[in-house]
Amino acid sequence: MTLGCKLNFAESSALMNSLIAKGHTRCKQGEEADVVIVNTCTVTDTADHKDRQAIHRVKREHPNARVIVTGCYARLKPQEIAEMIEVDHVMPKRDDRFEHAYSRDDRTRCFLKVQDGCNYFCTYCTIPMARGRSRNPRISELVSEAQLAIDEGAKEIILTGVNIGDFGRSTGESFIDLLKALDGLNVKSQEGNGYRIRISSCEPNLLSYEIIDFVATSSHFAPHFHIPLQSGNDEMLKIMHRRYTRDLFKERVEHIKRVMPNAFIGVDCMVGVRGETEERFADYIAFVESLPVSQLHVFTYSERANTKMLEMDLYIVPQKERERRSKLLHEISARKLQAFYQEHAGEEGTVLWESKNAHGEMYGFTENYIKVSGLYDRKKVNTFEQIRLK
Repeated sequence: MTLGCKLNFAESSALMNSLIAKGHTRCKQGEEADVVIVNTCTVTDTADHKDRQAIHRVKREHPNARVIVTGCYARLKPQEIAEMIEVDHVMPKRDDRFEHAYSRDDRTRCFLKVQDGCNYFCTYCTIPMARGRSRNPRISELVSEAQLAIDEGAKEIILTGVNIGDFGRSTGESFIDLLKALDGLNVKSQEGNGYRIRISSCEPNLLSYEIIDFVATSSHFAPHFHIPLQSGNDEMLKIMHRRYTRDLFKERVEHIKRVMPNAFIGVDCMVGVRGETEERFADYIAFVESLPVSQLHVFTYSERANTKMLEMDLYIVPQKERERRSKLLHEISARKLQAFYQEHAGEEGTVLWESKNAHGEMYGFTENYIKVSGLYDRKKVNTFEQIRLK
């Protein structure tokens, strides 16, 4: 069982494939397992709570199985997990080498791990403690993995990591060099564009104009960006130890829309952080409302042990107020997503159809991340189709 980010899913897939290669088999739906591995997340208190719920659930569903817990929660709070009666073994050790991983569970998409760890140490975040320092493999290794995924039938590769824009820290290479190398994979079938690549979350200060312009002219990279904002108030960005101003963020967003008017832009937003006064939050909201972005991914702040923010004398936002602010940002997100969909109604797009049959319907995403549905046709699974959006 996997919780959390796309990186966790890639690592779980790599672990599963390693176990299968050693002679183990994956349980089918309804079968009871001998061993259950829970790969955890710890980005917030809510994530920790979901981890514990998942551990309780897998033990109910597999009462005779050995339960092994790994992932970020296991690295930060191994003793807390070990005290759970359902848990047989905790794997807390962090390996500071780069461990290769990519998911092969879904032939349509491949989550390719290109980087791990983070050197930023934002004042609210525990991820560097769980994941370690920024590191990556050589470009040649990742090109080989991506080529293998394409040869095995994947039509979409999603680049994942903790701070992927920091790629090259270990090897002296650069993220733009990686993108250029992945743009030239060999495709046996020339159906549509053959394959496409999405860039997952990239820090705004690392998302250079060169990268944006390259994506705009690339044959394979999707016009889809995910950029962490966290706060739209400059005073809060300093408190959080973010490495950009909101003006820089706005410049990146505006440049994306200038060279790719149809681009989907997702934005991470955090609310209720210590120091976020009513005035600062109002400034934050006004800034977010002004941005031509497509969707917000909203996180409610929770105090994390051993973070610098707990040492700072700051205004503490009451829990109910944190919830109110989160709800407000979710409402803004819903409006922005609806407006983005309406803006592209009647236009053509290229959808990559997925395998799920949902009561006679199938789903897929266009290059700019618009989710579409159509009548299920098994022959269309894992193929590109040119469509007109209704």
